[in-house]
Amino acid sequence: MASDVEQTVHQLQHDFQTLMAYVTGSEAQSHTAYEVELTLFRRLLALGAALLRLFFVTRAAVRPSEPVTAPGGVCWAYHDQRPTPYYSVFGKVRFWRHDSTAPGQAGMCPLDAALSLPAHCYSDVLREWAAYGTTDASYRESQTVLERILGVSLSVQTLETCVADDAGDVATFYDPPAVPTALPTVGTMLVVQADGQGVPMVASQPAPEAPPVRLGTGQKRTKKKEAVVTGLSTIAPYRRTPEEVVAALLRDSSHTGSAARPVPVGKELRATLDGKKVAMTRLVERVAQRDTLHMQQHVALSDGAEALQQQFLTHFPQYTLVLDIIHATAYLWDAANALLGETHAGRTAWVRGHLEQRLAGHTEALITALEAEAQGPTCTATPRQTVRRTVGYYQRNRPSMHYDQYLACGWPIGTGVIEGACGHLVKDRMEQAGMRWTKAGAQAVLDLRAVRINSHWDAYGQFHRQQQHQRLYGAATPASEPAEVQVLELAA
Repeated sequence: MASDVEQTVHQLQHDFQTLMAYVTGSEAQSHTAYEVELTLFRRLLALGAALLRLFFVTRAAVRPSEPVTAPGGVCWAYHDQRPTPYYSVFGKVRFWRHDSTAPGQAGMCPLDAALSLPAHCYSDVLREWAAYGTTDASYRESQTVLERILGVSLSVQTLETCVADDAGDVATFYDPPAVPTALPTVGTMLVVQADGQGVPMVASQPAPEAPPVRLGTGQKRTKKKEAVVTGLSTIAPYRRTPEEVVAALLRDSSHTGSAARPVPVGKELRATLDGKKVAMTRLVERVAQRDTLHMQQHVALSDGAEALQQQFLTHFPQYTLVLDIIHATAYLWDAANALLGETHAGRTAWVRGHLEQRLAGHTEALITALEAEAQGPTCTATPRQTVRRTVGYYQRNRPSMHYDQYLACGWPIGTGVIEGACGHLVKDRMEQAGMRWTKAGAQAVLDLRAVRINSHWDAYGQFHRQQQHQRLYGAATPASEPAEVQVLELAA
């Protein structure tokens, strides 16, 4: 063993001197920056693989004292050495480590616990990098990037398995009080939001032998399952006048806002395929960690979907439910188009007048005016139906349309955060061309993507490795700084 280590050290010293000669020798005068940079990277990967193997060999050279006592009290006797394949970011590394056995038990290598090796042969660093890539791009694209940059070839199935394993602790991570993030101290208002976004799923039953070439009206080839997206943030009040809001909604550039809009703080997004009730229950638990004494106002934003509104009323009874102004305005535009036509010169003025009426708190008067127009002698059946749909929407949401009060308090009245989250968190990743998901596979990607978007990636990685170690070896690892912090300190 000693001669093997000495030989490896001499080889590493020779390889390093070769690299020094490559960048300082006479031949370097004819190389381009591209050539040198790429050559150095490839050679450094090989050098890293050799150094990593040297580390493993050095650690494995020490034979553990006998007998080895497992966490359950079982005594293990020394058996022999066992080969270990280890796929790292430097490539495949192979080494031998000491193996112990006990009657009726599978072999156990004490070094595995000391090194906190994962259950499978793929390193934690390689898996983390692969998972980070798959939160944004397809498995196939992540596979291509790893192979092109690192020269490491992983199958799509391996990537899917690694992502599923690495996402396994997300729920526990967000259970109180696991997330080691400081509570926001900016802002006195807690805002919760929720919305849904469809995820294309694989067929649960075999496809028909002869699928129709042309689908009928309303038919789709792909079934979708709703991912319920929830959002939580803290924000400072932002008081506006109805005139300012109308100008913003109608894109009136001649009217400027009175002050800079505050930015949401500590924004946290999650998505689940387990339904609205599960999503809201989790949101309640996270809100409980944020709801400190300095939080003076509590707002729940909804787009008017009855099922989600009922969940808000059930789980957040102390919150004021606010109807999203964008959705409410869209119904007003529908009524304007039905009554006047999409090219009518007075259409914008009509909408402006009713918008000002609604934002001033005169919702009842607005509903009465719309009903009168729907019953007018010149209103035909189709426009009347559209206007009555708008009236029905406003009547059902009257308790959530006190916009004059909301604006005076400085509350948000738009669901832009959660609307954007449905696109960014779910749609942008889950609905890429040709994608179809199983529920478990989709949930794993959504969980890790939310961790990344919430800027919890490093904290979750450390938490996941500690949980993994405890599951495999029956004891928690001591808390350590994130790898990036250690690397920066070494480089400083």
